[in-house]
Amino acid sequence: MARNAYGWLYDKIYSFKDYAHEAALIREIIHSRNPGASSLLDVACGTGKHLDYLKAYYQVVGTDLDEGQLEEARKRHPDVAFYQADMRDFDLGQRFDAVTCLFSAIGHTGGVEGLGRAVASMARHLEPGGVLLIEPWLSPEVWQNGRPHAVFVDEPELKVVRMNTSRQEGRQSVLEFHYLLARPQGVEYFTEELRLFLFTHEEYMDAFRQAGLSVEFDPQGLTGRGLYVGLRS
Repeated sequence: MARNAYGWLYDKIYSFKDYAHEAALIREIIHSRNPGASSLLDVACGTGKHLDYLKAYYQVVGTDLDEGQLEEARKRHPDVAFYQADMRDFDLGQRFDAVTCLFSAIGHTGGVEGLGRAVASMARHLEPGGVLLIEPWLSPEVWQNGRPHAVFVDEPELKVVRMNTSRQEGRQSVLEFHYLLARPQGVEYFTEELRLFLFTHEEYMDAFRQAGLSVEFDPQGLTGRGLYVGLRS
């Protein structure tokens, strides 16, 4: 599957997410640590759904590696600057009062070195007193091999089934998604493989500290996966 061709499908698959609630929690966390925050960078912003709500309070910018998702984000927010960038090594030439990296996108950094590079890159984009929020992927002790999953989309002109079972290769979790997509013009089948690294709690904490940030961990976070909150002095 060429992911860029199906950027529009992402929001259909994840329509269950309560972006308004998550954005309200994000704003509360930022405000409690940096009440004067007025700018925000969303790293791995996807189609820009969190920015639907956050841009009412901040001057926002987004980055993502997937051009297909950025295309959808630009359609949704023509007034927002979006950049294609790898979170492990990017430089926008500006700093922000808050930086977010949500929905476990940090798991795509490939390993402990990549995690450190990504957190350091995000930290470099913080103003003094700036806040970094990273929503982690699952930890090794929580990950379950061989568990089946399915998501369904049922609209008058669109039917989608996405199924997968989970497996582990070394420290990587592997999700091989199988899609059936039905539209008036016909039925398509395609696959997509995602690999997300299973970082430990200490590896996250160390990455923040090595980037020069103080850090705390909220085990509940936005969606139950936890949230790491860093602060630049």
